[in-house]
Amino acid sequence: MSEDSTDPMAEVKAMQRLAEAVALLDLEATARVLRWAVARYGVAVDTGTGSRGRSGGPGLMGSTGENGTTNGATVPQFSDLAELYAAATPDSDADKALVGGYWFQFVQGQADFAAQAINSALKDLGHGLSNITSAFDTLKAQKPALVMQLKKAGTTKQARKTYKLTAAGKNAVELLIGQH
Repeated sequence: MSEDSTDPMAEVKAMQRLAEAVALLDLEATARVLRWAVARYGVAVDTGTGSRGRSGGPGLMGSTGENGTTNGATVPQFSDLAELYAAATPDSDADKALVGGYWFQFVQGQADFAAQAINSALKDLGHGLSNITSAFDTLKAQKPALVMQLKKAGTTKQARKTYKLTAAGKNAVELLIGQH
C-alpha cells in the first residue's frame, strides 16, 4: 500500500501496540523510545504545541490542546451531532454507533453513554439503527476494542447498557473525520 492508502484500522492497531509498549515506562524513557522510532523510520513529526505529559492518562491520540489539536493534527469542532455525522460519513451500523458515542463522550464531555441515547440521537438524524446492541457488540469484538461496556441494567438481552469509547475508538472516529 502507498503512504496515502494505509488502512486506518492498521494504523489504530499500531498505535495501540505502541501505547502498550511504553505504558510502563516513565516519561524520559518514553521520549527516548519515540525519538528512536522517529530516527529509525525516518519520519518527520509535528509535535503540535509542545510536549504533553501523562497527566490524566491520554490515550493513543494524546490530549487535545487549547488550539484543538491532537498530536499535531487539527480536530474540527462540531456544533451538533449532524455536523459530526456528515464529516465522518459512517457506512456501517457499528461506525454510526461509534460516531454517536464520540459525540456524547468527547464533544459533550460525558464520562459514558447509554446505547439508547445514541440510537435516539441517530434516529433524530434519520439514521437510527435496528439493533444498537449488535452494533456495540461489533465494536467491542474488534482488536483493539473500540468501545467497552461499563454497565448493564437488567437481566434480559435488551437490558439498558452503558458504554465508553476506548482510545482506539476515539482514534478511529478521528480517522473517519480526517479522511473526508
